Amino acid sequence: SNQLGSIYGHTSVMTGSLLDDHHWHSIVIERHGRNINLTLDRHMQHFRTNGEFDYLDLDYEITFGGMPFSGKPSSNSRKNFKGCMESINYNGNNITDLAKRKKLEPSNVGNLSFSCVEPHTVPVFFNATSYLEVPGRPSQDLFSVSFLFRTWNPNGLLVFSNFADDLGNVEIDINEGKVSVHINVTQVKKNRIDISS
Repeated sequence: SNQLGSIYGHTSVMTGSLLDDHHWHSIVIERHGRNINLTLDRHMQHFRTNGEFDYLDLDYEITFGGMPFSGKPSSNSRKNFKGCMESINYNGNNITDLAKRKKLEPSNVGNLSFSCVEPHTVPVFFNATSYLEVPGRPSQDLFSVSFLFRTWNPNGLLVFSNFADDLGNVEIDINEGKVSVHINVTQVKKNRIDISS
């Protein structure tokens, strides 16, 4: 804004969705006068800041990942980031490398660890003839299954189970690149339910 406060200088831009998926995401912010490029995972947005000034008179400090309890964020309920950051670059300086080597002067490192624990998962590779069979639970009225998958193939069976006493089956598959759920119940008139996404 300006010193008289007659020009509205606040600028906010939001981008991305569902970024809490435990995958790495890249963000780049570049400022050229009042023109800003915001790139999130290679998707770029161009915008122009409000106000009348072409330069930013930054304070003596810039913080990454949050701020000390004594700080006063401009917007409400801003909690410090929980997660991992890597390759933090500010005006050409690799901040993470400098912080790790304790070459930032002055710097305030609040309870950081220079490692990022990855979730321990064990993937299973299936070829055209392989499968994994586990015992079912008879006399249960709840069926709950979850998993992550990746494939280059547009078709394939993901999950299949017969119901007890020949009452039908449930099938989850990839059909032409879409996930389909088929529930077959043999003892009712409308005996097939199909869901695709």
